[in-house]
Amino acid sequence: MNELKELGEFGLIDLIKQDTINDHSSVVVGIGDDAAVLLPTPRQLQLLTTDMLVESVHFKLTTTTPWQLGYKAIAVNLSDIAAMGGVPRHAVVSLALPQSTPAEFVTNLYKGMKEICRAFGVNIVGGDTVSSPHGLVINVTVAGEVEPANLVCRSGARPGDVVAVTGNLGSSAAGLDLLTAGEWEDFDFAWPLVTAHLTPRPQVKLGPVLAAAGATSMDDISDGLASEAHEIAKASQVGIKLYAKQIPLAPELAEAAGQLNKQALDYALFGGEDFQLVFTMEPGNYEALLAAYLDLPVVKVGEVVDADEGVTLVDEDGQAQKLEARGFNHFRQEE
Repeated sequence: MNELKELGEFGLIDLIKQDTINDHSSVVVGIGDDAAVLLPTPRQLQLLTTDMLVESVHFKLTTTTPWQLGYKAIAVNLSDIAAMGGVPRHAVVSLALPQSTPAEFVTNLYKGMKEICRAFGVNIVGGDTVSSPHGLVINVTVAGEVEPANLVCRSGARPGDVVAVTGNLGSSAAGLDLLTAGEWEDFDFAWPLVTAHLTPRPQVKLGPVLAAAGATSMDDISDGLASEAHEIAKASQVGIKLYAKQIPLAPELAEAAGQLNKQALDYALFGGEDFQLVFTMEPGNYEALLAAYLDLPVVKVGEVVDADEGVTLVDEDGQAQKLEARGFNHFRQEE
């Protein structure tokens, strides 16, 4: 298959625009015009989020396939919509690509995007393509909708609320370290962790369920539980107490941490890119949620406290210590 410099921009558009619409009822005009034309749902609030992935910063093409990269580029945005209690509807994708990029690479990139969009009924309705002299850049914007009564922000947590998460934490960061170290294929424990990093499953279905059940605040875990706890605490003007024993970790994580000479709990607290949800909820509503959904994959990991207590971690010996927000930050000088 040709390189992009031979295919041209309009040839590329023709190549990728097939099978991009999964909900035809909400799209009047999709890819191919100056702008998409969409039919919004009456009396719904509109949600809008965007994420950019930059080669050598967010990913390396030596450790991810084009399909996995396309899948993840959409997944990280769907997670943001879920964290607001909403349902994702439409995506706009912009790419900056070296002219020497094989057209097959872009085709497979979009196959990954289309796969996850198909799974959650999301339409790809437009975007932009430009040439890049310094590697690949992907920018995805996703629009979603939420019932006004079910909108959840970071700012609603109150002392006494339960703090809970939707699944195991730390797997993605450990998977990244395994990929970076190389030779991970020889370890059985590595596969679930590497998969968690390369193809995370955003909690698109759970976000609206938690919102309808009375979540008072919510955040997706993109930068580590410690960082997200600080974000909720700051926005809500409260403190948060987390319990180390209660933080859910995949059984493979301990093996990987031992192999990598790191602490499993540190991956959960400071690793990031799990794209699970952390939320707060009044205890009565939390118990009602568990009773209504017997197999719901949520785990209580702490409680909301007064602001003067700050964000703390209670270790396995019952000792509380201040918990720093040490998740990934693009513009902070790491020690």
